[in-house]
Amino acid sequence: MSNALIHLHRILIEAAQLPGFELLARPFYERMFVRNRWRDLYRGVYPSFESAQRSAPRSRPLGYDHEATAKLYRDRPRNLRASDFPVMFWMANLLGAGARRVFDLGGHHGISYYAMGRRMRLPADVDWCVHDVPAVVASGREHARSHDTSGRLRFTERREDADGADVLLAGGVLQYLDYSLADLLGALARPPRHLVIGQVPLHPDRSFFTLQSIGTAFCPYRVMAEAEFVAGLEALGYVCIDRWQSHEKSCRIPGARGYSVDYYQGFCFRRGD
Repeated sequence: MSNALIHLHRILIEAAQLPGFELLARPFYERMFVRNRWRDLYRGVYPSFESAQRSAPRSRPLGYDHEATAKLYRDRPRNLRASDFPVMFWMANLLGAGARRVFDLGGHHGISYYAMGRRMRLPADVDWCVHDVPAVVASGREHARSHDTSGRLRFTERREDADGADVLLAGGVLQYLDYSLADLLGALARPPRHLVIGQVPLHPDRSFFTLQSIGTAFCPYRVMAEAEFVAGLEALGYVCIDRWQSHEKSCRIPGARGYSVDYYQGFCFRRGD
């Protein structure tokens, strides 16, 4: 994508935030949102997952459960970001302390598994289970046949398979779910002892949904109030033992002043005995 188009996009984002320019900028931004093929764009504020979903244009699929989106991100294991390193630190720490069952929530085709396997020694007996939607699971299994020579990576379409895991890993996925992490954990008989969470958008005081254009599809997108997110996990007995900020990502919603998120966050939680 040319620098000129990138610059135009930034101008429209900023213009849509200003009184008097919103009505002029909105039609241009809407066309860019619908035709987008090269970056993450956001549009609107909605009270629920379903209402955000209903607002989506009909020109592309919804969510990740289709072939084109299922094959995204296969280059990610070779391209780490700064915010990946706190996640790797805590995973290395927990695996080194004896954790063996990893439930990788929304782990796509095994992005974290392959990335960490290239940069640290995974235990030979680790059980790394990726949970994702059916199209991604099918693509991940096909990819693993030629890329996971150890056979330690497996896939599931059932979120209930998180029961009994030592670590639940959630990297950049919580915002796409039609349920909250607290909902998932609260339904398990044996919730994971540790949670390692990366790239989650949290607002200082508001919970809401927006709609994201990822180039191949439109996705309802959850943003939780920071206090609500933390309190939901604390109510289940989890204690935050580390947190960090990721300034590589932001969620800018044109025309919705006060709703944008300037940076994402990461956490490590431990469940008390």
